[in-house]
Amino acid sequence: MSLVTVLATDEPAQTWEWLATVEDAINGAFDPIATAVGTVIFAKIPIFGTEAPLIVFWLVIAALIFTIYFRGIQFTGARTSLDLVRGKYSRHSDPGEVTHFQALSSAVSGTVGLGNIAGVGAAVVIGGPGATFWMIVAGLLGMCTKFVECTLGVKYREVHEDGTVTGGPFKYLPVAFERFGAGVSKAMVLVFAVALFLFGAIGGNMFQANQTLAQAREVTGGDDGFLGSSGSALVFGIVLALLVGAVILGGITSIARVTSKLVPVMGLLYVGACTLVILGNIVDIPAAIGTIVSEAFNPTSAAGGVVGVLIVGFQRAAFSNEAGVGSAPIVHSAVKTKHPVSEGFVALLEPFIDTVVICTMTALTIVVADTNFYNDAVSSVAAGGDAPDGVVVTSRSFETFLPQFPVILAIAVGLFAFSTLITWSYYTMKAWTTLFGRTPGSELVFKIVFCLFTVIGATVNFTSVLDFADAMLFVCAIPNLLACYLLLPKVREELRSFRDGVREGRIKQVPVEERATT
Repeated sequence: MSLVTVLATDEPAQTWEWLATVEDAINGAFDPIATAVGTVIFAKIPIFGTEAPLIVFWLVIAALIFTIYFRGIQFTGARTSLDLVRGKYSRHSDPGEVTHFQALSSAVSGTVGLGNIAGVGAAVVIGGPGATFWMIVAGLLGMCTKFVECTLGVKYREVHEDGTVTGGPFKYLPVAFERFGAGVSKAMVLVFAVALFLFGAIGGNMFQANQTLAQAREVTGGDDGFLGSSGSALVFGIVLALLVGAVILGGITSIARVTSKLVPVMGLLYVGACTLVILGNIVDIPAAIGTIVSEAFNPTSAAGGVVGVLIVGFQRAAFSNEAGVGSAPIVHSAVKTKHPVSEGFVALLEPFIDTVVICTMTALTIVVADTNFYNDAVSSVAAGGDAPDGVVVTSRSFETFLPQFPVILAIAVGLFAFSTLITWSYYTMKAWTTLFGRTPGSELVFKIVFCLFTVIGATVNFTSVLDFADAMLFVCAIPNLLACYLLLPKVREELRSFRDGVREGRIKQVPVEERATT
């Protein structure tokens, strides 16, 4: 009997009991830590009769201030963004490692994930259809935050002798905080690097592997299927880790090549499925849109009035597109360009794709399908019950038109999770090299450790550890947005310089054959 056959059966069930023991021990030890950290990071403040996490306001208010400061650059600069993605102002010979399109694809792959499916499903149940409206508003505002942080990521990046790049908050935090002394500057970088590493290794890796296995197990017979045992979970984790390792060993250029192909495919697959459901209920679309707008201002949900619905929508958008967290500037800093603000224009498309398009398509699908399960869930929450699993809400909506949607969902989740895994490996590696030094040996050690975490994530459920990791991601937003505020004048200088250069002819469009495109 082969090793795979042995591992894929439940025959030696006692052999795997130690996994449950390890899970319980680690969760028990981490639970008080996760609770304490979560209480601080996700601390809620009372506002107009309801409560909301302060960190959400920290993110959304920054987005609003940036939008006002740059006079709605996400709207006035849309055409420039599209021109830059197509490589009109960048050459293959420009400093950097990846094209504008590849950087955008990599960053989008790091944010688009299960949250776009499950998170939105839960948000529409709790906040009602009106949460969709405020989710779109927050996504549009978040576009300007990405513009600011990714411009800074390129402006202060370091291009090494071998052509590789290190950028993002690791490079602009020291510049922003140097006015307060070397101690403060180093402390801010340390806090950001440690928090990003912890989330990347756990939330950006282990959780993604775990959810990929869960979906694959669901469509292959559940606990009675061939992926139902702990042994088969180990095999699954090893295979997934090998696939991840095969990509990340090649660095950001390899990651970008994969994501530039994977992101369009997974986006079209999921959005296409949403479109089929929406078109299948085409006569209900006007009423659904009307409900979304009216419920935004006159809600009947359990969220607690207009402010409650607004908070649910803002929270979903903030948690989905990660604008202000500081992760995206890391990969955007690797772009081939001589003009830092050019990547800011490209990066602002991320929240539009992630939130305004994909999250909104999910929400509209749920509202248009108007299933009994969704309505029962809304009633249950209104009566004080718990919200159901968001994936189930979304899945039931698709099943009204596509009975085999669980299979499509499993494929979509697998693609989303894999793309998130490989992109977060790059983010996490930059945190690792900031903490332990940038050498070939150090980077290789990190990649091996990252792949081991992938295997662990597929075989065990560290609930408390994952809660702790989620909090760590939003710890990053505190020093990152403070630095963005301090360096806003520098971003404005870059914007003025680029626009003047284009207008005066100093920055010219690149001939098609010389453009850095895909």
